[in-house]
Amino acid sequence: MLLQAVILLLLRCLASSLGQYDLCKSLVSTDDGSVWEHYACQPSPAPMKEHMRIKVDPPGITCGNPPERFCTLENPYLCSDECDASSPDLAHPPQLMQDSERNGMITYWQTVTWRRHPEPLLANISMSWNKSLELTDDIQITFEYGRPTIMVLDKSMDHGRSWQPYQFYADDCLDAFNMPPKRVRDLSPANITRVICTEQYSRWVGSKNDKNVKFEVRARFSVFAGPRLQNMENLYTRMESMKGLRDFFTFTNLRLRLLRPALGGTYVQRENLLKYFYAISNIEVPARCKCNLHASQCLLIDGNLQCQCEHNTTGQDCQRCRKGFKARSWKAGSYVPPPRGSPNTCTIAGSPSGSSPHSAEEHGADGHRATASSQDGEEDCECYGHSNRCSYIDYLNIVTCVSCKHNTRGQNCQHCRLGYFRNASAELDDENVCIECNCNQMGAVHDRCNDTGFCQCKEGATGAKCEDCLPGYYWKQGCYPNVCDEEMLLCQNGGTCFQNQKCVCPPEFKGVLCQHSRCEAGKDCNGASSQHICTVTLLLCSLLTHVLATLAPH
Repeated sequence: MLLQAVILLLLRCLASSLGQYDLCKSLVSTDDGSVWEHYACQPSPAPMKEHMRIKVDPPGITCGNPPERFCTLENPYLCSDECDASSPDLAHPPQLMQDSERNGMITYWQTVTWRRHPEPLLANISMSWNKSLELTDDIQITFEYGRPTIMVLDKSMDHGRSWQPYQFYADDCLDAFNMPPKRVRDLSPANITRVICTEQYSRWVGSKNDKNVKFEVRARFSVFAGPRLQNMENLYTRMESMKGLRDFFTFTNLRLRLLRPALGGTYVQRENLLKYFYAISNIEVPARCKCNLHASQCLLIDGNLQCQCEHNTTGQDCQRCRKGFKARSWKAGSYVPPPRGSPNTCTIAGSPSGSSPHSAEEHGADGHRATASSQDGEEDCECYGHSNRCSYIDYLNIVTCVSCKHNTRGQNCQHCRLGYFRNASAELDDENVCIECNCNQMGAVHDRCNDTGFCQCKEGATGAKCEDCLPGYYWKQGCYPNVCDEEMLLCQNGGTCFQNQKCVCPPEFKGVLCQHSRCEAGKDCNGASSQHICTVTLLLCSLLTHVLATLAPH
């Protein structure tokens, strides 16, 4: 007994000494003997670059095939460097973005130069994990030879089927994305999940030390947890209470869209395009496996990350109850009450913590006689855990689920409500099986989307959520055709195009494109007709002649 007491004491001390939510259970002593006490739990953060799979697009964007010379912005006319895929010392393949740089040697992936590629020089870098992850610190991308002047960081929550912007980067946010520049420190608790455009990491400063581009996570955490993240309990509580906060830091895939390389100045020098390219030496993604607070470990199994599920849950993300433990609907663990949270353990039918059986007859919301589901929820009606009641409709001779939850609908709660679409990575009994479409109300025809999450866009709008404009359109509470631009709809007679919306004309011209002179045909710039001027002139001449004739001596 003494030994058992010492072991229990050590276990309790260990539990209290570890951080928050990193133990799933602890052995505690009660009057009835030793029992396991369960807690909400999550894996420790890890450098996820070790597990990411990288793909670059378009094909042929990586330099070296064929070999190519390039120069740098620091020495723009000394173009003696070479990229050659056939030489290990001169090759710059994509895997060098995630390698461990030993002996102080910097290795990096590099694209072809602007000279070798149609304008503009565009490249995509996609990172996948085949697993839901949650960010725990800043994403950091290290660029060699200059940071891009325009780029976008996207994320996906459904394994790359649909994408949404995480953050925009530009040296001029208004010009590049028609967005005012912001910094994370400008955000408040109410809008901390806002997607912003920042100019902080895009401007050319001419220093080799300014290599990093960040997606700031700690700064967002600090809004709730304080500058040094000392009040994590407040952050975790907000994760539960603030809609969309936890999802904001959740992803399965990331993507970098590189839209314009470092220029080393304010404009492109067409005579020397060998100095324009992208080069990345490192990508850091600090995150943890998303296990829905049902696991404290996440292991690499058969090449894929897998949560080691507790609380009678199963699945890669512990996203459903184990067979035989469906006495109530699956539910993610909860961070509250801190510091141990609520495990929301899946239970077996008839267990003390399971749901109580329903009465033999209940009445559904439709007024028909409702037959209660069986205790394990799988015999009389199957609602995939989104309802615990079903109703028999006499005239249709069917049993249908009543009051489907989790944004589901249908006879078996197997479809998504209008305005939601099916999460392809989730099982039908997953609480997160239906994802909100989030169609942009200004750019979309309505708030519904198709099975892959794409909204129906109004004329000129594009993108999964219809929040971008097609070329030839500009955004102003919706997409409108360009009035003017720098290619087809040119302002004439010295006019200048203002944000694609109007031509600012010189005083002597007017019209949509400044194509009309204010001096109409037959009129001078003061508006008097030349014919009228001639008539007046003749009258004056006639009058003067008459006066002179009168004054002349006879």
